[in-house]
Amino acid sequence: MEPSYIIEQYEKNKAFYGNGGGLTVTGGEPLMQVDFVTELFTLAKEKDIHTCIDSSGIAFNPGNASLMEKLDKLMSLTDLVMLDIKHIDPEKHRELTLQPNENILKFAAYLNEKHVDMWIRHVVVPGITDDEKYLFDLGYFIGQFTNLKALDVLPYHTMGEKKYESLGMEYRLKGIPPMDKDKLLDKKNAILDGIKKRRAENAPKEN
Repeated sequence: MEPSYIIEQYEKNKAFYGNGGGLTVTGGEPLMQVDFVTELFTLAKEKDIHTCIDSSGIAFNPGNASLMEKLDKLMSLTDLVMLDIKHIDPEKHRELTLQPNENILKFAAYLNEKHVDMWIRHVVVPGITDDEKYLFDLGYFIGQFTNLKALDVLPYHTMGEKKYESLGMEYRLKGIPPMDKDKLLDKKNAILDGIKKRRAENAPKEN
């Protein structure tokens, strides 16, 4: 599918989107397709269409000069990044995803430097990402950023389990129950407490 076709379809149907509509690129991982997304967003900006990337940040690599040059261009065309942070603790993140979180956290800082609005998403998984210490630490980390515009705290569900089984793949969270939605507000408040503490520390001091 060509980027121009997507824009044509957007223009054809924009009457249904109401005020404030736009394009969100998700995946998979959109940052694995930087050239395509850049071409798409270039066309979108010509039509004054709001642009959003839904990303895990896993492809961010500040040591790759060629990639960073492309990302700088893409971010100049991006209005919002919805960033999924699965765990703030490096070891716990590796246990959960088999991947480090160092570059994901660096991506959050990069978005702040580029003045790209950021929307943090965090899934609360019982026994894995629901520890209030780590939730507070997550809030304390993201509380330093001036580009933080929203926070989604989402309850873990088991709908993916059957999909993995049908594909013959191991589901690493097999047996973990869905998150109790009645407890979700307390978990979100732990993150918010961390944000408030960081912002209070960063606030200008009165003479």
